[in-house]
Formats: sequence, C-alpha cells, structure tokens
Amino acid sequence: MYQELLEKKKTIAVVGLGYVGLPIALEFGKHFKVIGFDIKPDRVEMMKNHQDPSKELPSEAFDNKDVMFTANAEDLKDAHFFVVAVPTPVDKHKVPNLKPVLSASDMIGKALKPGDYVVYESTVYPGCTEEDCVPILEQLSGLKIGKDFKVGYSPERINPGDKKNTIANIIKIVSGCDEESLDHIAKVYEKIIIPGVYRAESIKVAEAAKVIENTQRDLNISFVNELAIIFSKMGISTHDVINAASTKWNFIKLQPGLVGGHCIGVDPYYLTYKSKQLGYDPQVILSGRRINDGMPFFVAKKTVQHMIKQGKDPKDTKVLVMGITFKEDVSDIRNSKVADLVNELEQFSVKVDVHDPEASSAEVHEAYGFHLIDEIGKDYDAIIAAVNHKSYLSLDENYFRSIMTDPPILVDIKSMYYKKINTEDFIYWSL
Repeated sequence: MYQELLEKKKTIAVVGLGYVGLPIALEFGKHFKVIGFDIKPDRVEMMKNHQDPSKELPSEAFDNKDVMFTANAEDLKDAHFFVVAVPTPVDKHKVPNLKPVLSASDMIGKALKPGDYVVYESTVYPGCTEEDCVPILEQLSGLKIGKDFKVGYSPERINPGDKKNTIANIIKIVSGCDEESLDHIAKVYEKIIIPGVYRAESIKVAEAAKVIENTQRDLNISFVNELAIIFSKMGISTHDVINAASTKWNFIKLQPGLVGGHCIGVDPYYLTYKSKQLGYDPQVILSGRRINDGMPFFVAKKTVQHMIKQGKDPKDTKVLVMGITFKEDVSDIRNSKVADLVNELEQFSVKVDVHDPEASSAEVHEAYGFHLIDEIGKDYDAIIAAVNHKSYLSLDENYFRSIMTDPPILVDIKSMYYKKINTEDFIYWSL
C-alpha cells in the first residue's frame, strides 16, 4: 500500500476538511495523490480557490499540492487509503453524537475495494472504530476486515491558532488492526510527520490515549476554576496565588477560564459515556465537567452582583461581552461557553452586546440565535472581557472609561488587563 501510494498508483482520500482534515490533506498532497472530500460544496469551492474556510491556513499553503477537492461522494471510489477527519460532538444531553463519523463510514463503505485501508482520526471512545464503524464498512462493502481491507486509528492533535505546533511538528499516534496494517499506516504518516510516529499496541489503546489527553487538561482546568470560586469568596486574586505557587518547580501552572471548543469540553463525555456502558459511573471526570460547565453562570452571577451593589437594576443595564470564539485569535465558535455566558446574563434581564473581530456573525446567529455587533457602542454598565484576542490586548483604561457608565465595572475572565487597570477608578474582577 505505502509503495503504491508513494508512486501515485493509488490515492489517499481525506473525508472531512475542517480544522483537522484540510491540513492533513495538504500535507499528504506534498507526497501523495489526494482526494479532499467535504459534504459542503461552498467550502469545497473556497478550497479550490486556495481559501481555508477556517481561516487557519494562508493561500500559499495550497500551492504545489496534489489535492483534488470535491463534494461528490462518487469520487471516493477512486481512492484506496481513506482518512476520516469529521467532527465528533456531543448533543444537548452530553451524549456522543456519532452521526458524522457513521455517515462517513457509510460513504466509504460504498467505495471500499479489496486491499483498501481506512484510518479514523476523529476523537471517539475506546472501541468505537471496531464496534461501531467497522460493521458499517463490512455491511456496505461486502468485505471483511483483516481479510479484505485494513483499518487503523490515528488521533488528530491539531491545536487551532497554534502556528508552532502544526500537524507536521507533532508526534502522531498510529495503530492498525494487525501488524501489516500498522506498518503501512505508520509509513504513510511518517512521510509527513517530522518527529515521527508512536505505534500504539492496538486501536483501542490509540483511541483511549486521545480521549484522555483532553480529559486530563479538562480536569486540571476544573481544579483552578474551583480555586477561582473559593478565592473569590476569600477576596484574594487567583492570579496572584497561582504566580506564587508557580515558584515551586513541580507546580503545574494553569489559568482559570471558560472551557469550550470541540475538544477539551467534549472529549471527557466520550470517555464517561463508554464507562457508564461498562457499568462504572465516573466520579472525578464528571465532577470536573460540572465545575467547568458551571463557570458561565458563575461569571454572569458575579457580574450582576457587582452591578446591583452599585445600585444598578439588571433589567436597566447594558453589558458588553468581548469575544465569542472558544479561544484567542481563531474563528471557531463551536461549543463556545461565552454563548452560555450570554444566555445566563439574559436570564437576569441584562441587555447584552457581543463583539468579536474573528468570528462570523452569521455563524454565531445560526449556532446560538444572536448576532454580533459590528462596532462597539457606548454607555455600558459593565464589560466582560471573555476572549484574549490580540486586538483586545492593547485596549487601555482610558478606552474602557470612554465607553462605560460610572462606576465602570470590568470583568476580566482571562486576566488580560490585570494590574493594567487602576482598581481605585474601576471595579475590577477576574477569575
């Protein structure tokens, strides 16, 4: 398989061209013949014109790459090595939504031929590839895993907005359904991954490794978020406490905040879902999730309390929320906890303006039911700095005072303006 791909006698198909799939397709396109498939024709047209719909990659990233972009599932029949990089979200009940990955399996199953390979990159719970996806591939192709086609799992590790730790610079975990498939899959990825690959013992091990990476980070952040709640009651700065504790060599320095996005705020639910199926009710993981999911309400309540202390009736107040994306300097709004914060403020009858220079107002409205403002207004009773975009970092005390009523209340979730704001003139609070 590897040699025929290298000689371009066979073709790689990347199914799903979002934050994960498009960079992979372009990296493969340096060495192999690639079909880049996405179900959204408008996104495909943008990529044909060397535009990244996610605004992560520059136009020149498309240059000299052997990639054919398509929204026609029939084109998948020309491929022999399939890479699945579709989203794996959770629904409103925090239950894994496998529809995208199962739909991708359906399309690939109809295109599968003897000798083909299928590698899943989407984050799933351990066992999903073999227990949920492979049966679809077998049923629709009439082929048998191991005998007629091979399957593997290689979890994505892309960090949106990170220009240093790109796909080519991060060690890649790979796995296969047998030794032969592991060897070929490893060689394919080794061609594009500079530090090389880690060969996991099994597909389940690779799936589990991915899901615990983000679960561990989620738990660490939930710890500092709980500290922020406690220290808020004590009247001391979480920022100061963490800086002091960080002088110890083995202290892990993390900052409190809203935990959203398509990975950290989602992946733990995949692990706990499978755990419950097996009869074990997770305690620590779900406890951390409850804390992180509760932070939007905590911030909204603290903001309203500060306004009430200043004699402001919430129903007569206007609050500016700066930032809606799940992290700084990206356009991704998936699973934005800032949207939850906006909803919590509105439950207190507060009028809310939301501004974000990186996000699309149309996408925000489609996902969350409200629009972004194009220009920041005036006469805000409080401002919540929610996302530390670079364009916000240069804003100073005079600017905030010019657009706020007295007394100015600044809620600085990410401590962007910590010790830059005169707390004698401002009511300043941060996590």
